[in-house]
Amino acid sequence: MSIAEQQVSIWMRPENVERSGPGRRPGYSRAQITRVAVEIADAEGIDATTMRRIGQELGTGAMSLYRYVPKRDDLIDLMLDAVVGEITLPEQASGDWRTDLSLVAHQTRGVGLRHPWQATLARRPTLGPNSLRVYDFALRALDGFGLHVDEMTSLCGMVGDYVASAVRDEIGWLDHARHTGMDRKQWMAEYVGPYVRHVVESGEYQMFNRTIREGRLSHMSPDARFQYGLNHVLNGIAAGLPNTTTR
Repeated sequence: MSIAEQQVSIWMRPENVERSGPGRRPGYSRAQITRVAVEIADAEGIDATTMRRIGQELGTGAMSLYRYVPKRDDLIDLMLDAVVGEITLPEQASGDWRTDLSLVAHQTRGVGLRHPWQATLARRPTLGPNSLRVYDFALRALDGFGLHVDEMTSLCGMVGDYVASAVRDEIGWLDHARHTGMDRKQWMAEYVGPYVRHVVESGEYQMFNRTIREGRLSHMSPDARFQYGLNHVLNGIAAGLPNTTTR
């Protein structure tokens, strides 16, 4: 493959489907390779997802797979778009922008928690068909308020950034629990608890002390904590909409 061809998006390169039959080597597809790649990443992490490893699972050599997926960036794009395909959305926006953006947010969180490797990748648009479908739905949720498309893009980005941050935080706590045997509540009570009591009793950090004495957020379930933060993001969007009652 030439350098020029390597710079072309995977979505612009048509797939050459090879037929298998007597005397032929088995043919593969991007979908097969992507599915195996996702399974490996789910079980062992993104670093384990190499063409050699995928080839072992498919019973073929790594070089034969490069005919279907030429480079690692292409594989990552295919994997990201494949898991976004798990997001189920209606054909049309409901007309209630909060309901529609909440649906996107919760489904995106679900994908992130099922596929933790996704959170370790640099966020960049893949522009695959599934990603475009979800992005288009989110934008349509905010259409009709007289907003410029850049404003709608920015507001949808706020929701996406919140979800990504929340998912990374949840995954971090899950990883911590696996490594230490302590979940969030145990860590707060048994590990850091004595030190926090010492800090509170010192009276030195007034606002931090308030979060300990009055705060409820750290005691919420992950679902409730996610919804609490999402509500604030949506309230911020509502404050910037020209008219939130009619479109």
